[in-house]
Amino acid sequence: MQKIKLIIVDDHRLIRDGMKSLLQSEDDLEIIGEAENGLELLEMLSKANPDVVLLDVTMPKLNGIEAALKINERYRGVNVVFLSMHEEPEYILKCVQTGAQSYLMKNVEKEELLLAIRKAAKGEKYFNPNIAALLAQGLTEMRQQFDAKVELTPRELEVLQSVAEGSTTKQIADKLFISTRTVETHRMNLLKKFEAQNTAEMIHWALEQKIIRIG
Repeated sequence: MQKIKLIIVDDHRLIRDGMKSLLQSEDDLEIIGEAENGLELLEMLSKANPDVVLLDVTMPKLNGIEAALKINERYRGVNVVFLSMHEEPEYILKCVQTGAQSYLMKNVEKEELLLAIRKAAKGEKYFNPNIAALLAQGLTEMRQQFDAKVELTPRELEVLQSVAEGSTTKQIADKLFISTRTVETHRMNLLKKFEAQNTAEMIHWALEQKIIRIG
């Protein structure tokens, strides 16, 4: 039987030791490492190849959200299960938007933690009803804030549409008769206005709100 390889990341040794004690007796799990912040984790991932990372949110040097975003960019085969004390809807939503497979509170029962880990190892998502409800609340609040905030200039709208269609910065510059630096400035301003972590998220929200269309 191939074991699920885990790395535990938390800035409190007591939590890490507790997780190891809780999980090391499971026949299908193998704890291959631990780290106390996001930077240590990323260093480990350059050498280790876990299936699942149990990741705290609030940590020094590099927090869990920032670490998860880098994992999603660099290590697509690594799945993240967040373990946190935070239950604010906006906080949960930010964690889920990193591409994480699950979000659990630190007082979770062992059976539920194991379920989330095993699902994550298969690339499947898991959110219990309470977290799912908070996630939906956070999404609703974000949409309301988004509707109230986003105002685009005609030029920004042109750039956004071109980005969504897959045009490169140079192609957009040539099409609109502007410099590549101006295009990059518009792209940065668009990310700020959409409060998006990356281009994919920005395009998702623009399509969701029917600001642009593709096809």
